[in-house]
Amino acid sequence: MTLYDIPLRTLTGEPTSLGDYRGRAVLLVNVASKCGLTPQYAGLERLQKEYGDRGLTVLGVPCNQFGGQEPGTAEEIETFCSTTYGVSFPLLEKTEVNGANRHPLYAELTRVADADGEAGDVQWNFEKFLISPAGEPVARIRPRTEPDAPELVKAIEAQLPAA
Repeated sequence: MTLYDIPLRTLTGEPTSLGDYRGRAVLLVNVASKCGLTPQYAGLERLQKEYGDRGLTVLGVPCNQFGGQEPGTAEEIETFCSTTYGVSFPLLEKTEVNGANRHPLYAELTRVADADGEAGDVQWNFEKFLISPAGEPVARIRPRTEPDAPELVKAIEAQLPAA
């Protein structure tokens, strides 16, 4: 099984998978509306706007496992993201990224090491995983790294499909 085969659901409950993004680079980010890092939504939206036409999809994954910082319903999350940050990128349903009920997608992604060689549990909201257009995880970026950080932008640009 590949990352493309793992069943997912959109924020509105529709079935989807990373296979829907085959051939595109995907920046998968566990997000939360009431976190000190929540302003990163603005940077993620800028990445989507700047690189979307070149083959990047930012994909938000709401998660309430870190300090209960994503308590809202799907409708509340969607409204917050669109009205506060103008989010246009897709959002998945609220998902557990750590622990016994960890989603199978995150069971795979947490095997990926970060730049310091450390794999394992997601540390906090806004941890980022970059997935190649071939569906392979190629980078893990920890939560405090801003979306416009040079190392993240360089990694994204390296994964954009050839024009």
